Amino acid sequence: MGLIDGINKLFDHRIRLGIMSILMVNEQADFNRFKELLDVTDGNLASHSRTLESAGYINVKKSFIGKKPNTKYSATPEGKLAFKAHIVALEKLIHNT
Repeated sequence: MGLIDGINKLFDHRIRLGIMSILMVNEQADFNRFKELLDVTDGNLASHSRTLESAGYINVKKSFIGKKPNTKYSATPEGKLAFKAHIVALEKLIHNT
């Protein structure tokens, strides 16, 4: 078994890593909160959240508050398991090198 087995390529990018990290400690977060915490553009956040949603790692719920759109994100059980496995793999890599 190789040193990098278990490392999930979907979490390689800092924005996707940040999204999942935030959702591991918060039940949900909205689009503006992610933009603020991750210091990213609308397009970058939308693109990376779509990637995680397509993988089944996050849920996206769109609604309106008054006339303003509001998008909320939450981690799926599968996403939480995949992220935890990724962290475990990173820790193994760090401790074995």
